[in-house]
Amino acid sequence: MPRSAWKTYALSGGADGAAELTNDAFEDRVEAEWHSCRIDRRELKRLIRRSDAEALGHIGLWLGLLAASGAVAFATWGTLWCIPAFAVYGVLYAAADHRHHELSHGTPFKTRRLNDALFHLCAFMTLREGFYYRWSHSRHHTHTIIVGRDPEIAAPRPPDIIGIASDLFFIKDGMTQFGRIVRNATGDITEDGKHFIPPAERWKAVWAARAYVAICAGVTGSCFALGSILPALFVVLPRFYGGPLSQLFNLTQHAGLNEDVYDHRLNTRTVYLNPVFRFLYINMNYHIEHHMFPMVPFYRLPELHELIKAECPPPYRGLWAAYREIVPALLRQRRDPSWFVLRPLPGGAVPDRAPAGAIAAAE
Repeated sequence: MPRSAWKTYALSGGADGAAELTNDAFEDRVEAEWHSCRIDRRELKRLIRRSDAEALGHIGLWLGLLAASGAVAFATWGTLWCIPAFAVYGVLYAAADHRHHELSHGTPFKTRRLNDALFHLCAFMTLREGFYYRWSHSRHHTHTIIVGRDPEIAAPRPPDIIGIASDLFFIKDGMTQFGRIVRNATGDITEDGKHFIPPAERWKAVWAARAYVAICAGVTGSCFALGSILPALFVVLPRFYGGPLSQLFNLTQHAGLNEDVYDHRLNTRTVYLNPVFRFLYINMNYHIEHHMFPMVPFYRLPELHELIKAECPPPYRGLWAAYREIVPALLRQRRDPSWFVLRPLPGGAVPDRAPAGAIAAAE
């Protein structure tokens, strides 16, 4: 079925839907519009407290591992040993996607300048320009999987299976990001960007995009000057060749679930992962928790999960369990875009908020 025969996913509405993710009013807005699990306010205040030490311990370890694997890859260049070294480096480099995501909220570090500096570093590494993405992701949180409002719906119905598969190596999304960066660099913000970036803020996205283009051109020039692809293997290309795990993690968030419902328990997944995957994914596997209380830093999401899990659907026991549902769901949505996975709520509860026209199709 052609996508146009189902719904249009084009954005509607102006920049009024965007919200800064770095102030307390954002949390209040989310809680007012969406279903929110019960949690003691004093406990929530404890959970949202930011810590430079905890954030730096995690991100410092990630940067250290990235540097170490890069050093091994450089030292073994020209031998077969560079292949596993670059594989590890690529996975760690692509994991900047998840750190950039969390840093965009301004929640990991108490020191805002430290948070912003690392955010823009990770934004470049994952080729999602930071000023543009912060507004885009704000809209995603205020209108999660609301068709016509959310610019980050990863699997619109009917899903593009080939495109989703190609993003194991960041191909479809990577080309989209490059195109967006080049267009923004010309001074002409993309049509989507005009929906959620206030006019007074657009110049930041334009100049950041120009910086990205200059860096990418410098890397390309270095490759030609040296007669080697080595510079690109360290900068830009790792987001592509190191991307499979990042895509597998990201797709668990919302794919195959309901649209147009104001309840994160119905359109978002929490998945239990092993410690290595949790480290790479920076605890974003607790994704219901992250969406319901976005001001809670990533290092306190496991605690938050324990406090609200009784009111949420049962978590998936690993990536395999999640994909046993996701793959059949996406294939079925190719045939029937109205179908979705209906997550069970505790005690047979039904969502208490849903916009007019919300779809309620289930098996």
